Amino acid sequence: MPRHTRRLSKIARQPLTGSVALVTGGGRGIGRLVALDLARAGARVGVVARSSEELAETVRLIEAEGGVACAAVADVSDRSGFASAVEGLRSVLGPVDLLVNNAGVVGPIGPAWEVDTAEWWRTMEVNLLGTLIGVQLVLPEMARRRRGRIINLASQAGAYRWPLVSAYSVSKASVVKFTENLAHETRRIGVSVFSVHPGLLPIGMTESTDLVNAAPGSYVGRVRAWVEGELRAGRGAEPAAAVALLRRIAAGDLDALSGQYLSVHDDVDARLREVTEEAS
Repeated sequence: MPRHTRRLSKIARQPLTGSVALVTGGGRGIGRLVALDLARAGARVGVVARSSEELAETVRLIEAEGGVACAAVADVSDRSGFASAVEGLRSVLGPVDLLVNNAGVVGPIGPAWEVDTAEWWRTMEVNLLGTLIGVQLVLPEMARRRRGRIINLASQAGAYRWPLVSAYSVSKASVVKFTENLAHETRRIGVSVFSVHPGLLPIGMTESTDLVNAAPGSYVGRVRAWVEGELRAGRGAEPAAAVALLRRIAAGDLDALSGQYLSVHDDVDARLREVTEEAS
């Protein structure tokens, strides 16, 4: 049974009041920010990650603002452990209405012919297999209830490329294509599915120990220098903008765009108008 939970008798009416959200990788970074925002919108939030300490802090922050949260420790690539975590969260919070597949790793950095094969494949297991397992654990119930939303965190690296970071790039490209297929399969059962690029953020993966401690001139150091240069040049994104986009999806504002790859840099309202005009 997951710990760190609290129920409140009264909560201000918000767009997501009465709903249940599950956020993987919710112990830190963008996952924590999204969990906090969904709770502020009235959702009961379940967070899953590998660090119990980080999860406990996320729950503490949500509860400090009067929200409802519950945490369960699991590795999303371990089906048995992830399934136990989801079942425990469901027993406390209720059926999942929104799944945010956010858990992910950067993986090995270097030329594809030099990186460790097992580490490269491990990135696929976390970023892609973990997304698939999350979907399989919650989508059957969504299908029975004929409602639900799934957000798969992707990356511009999956839509284009990221030299020296091939495992991450390929895994995120797979997430984008998986989302397209899944959205087509679920379009008649009331479930919307999205892949979202939150932008290059100054939090989360860019704060990883490997990048921060990289030796100048090394492959990792070159990637770090590129990231820092992009952020200095203003080509990154504000975490608040990424959270706002995910909130709009969670609230159902963008259901007409189900299946699409959305970026924090997109004019989603213009894309909505295009879809509406094509359908008319």
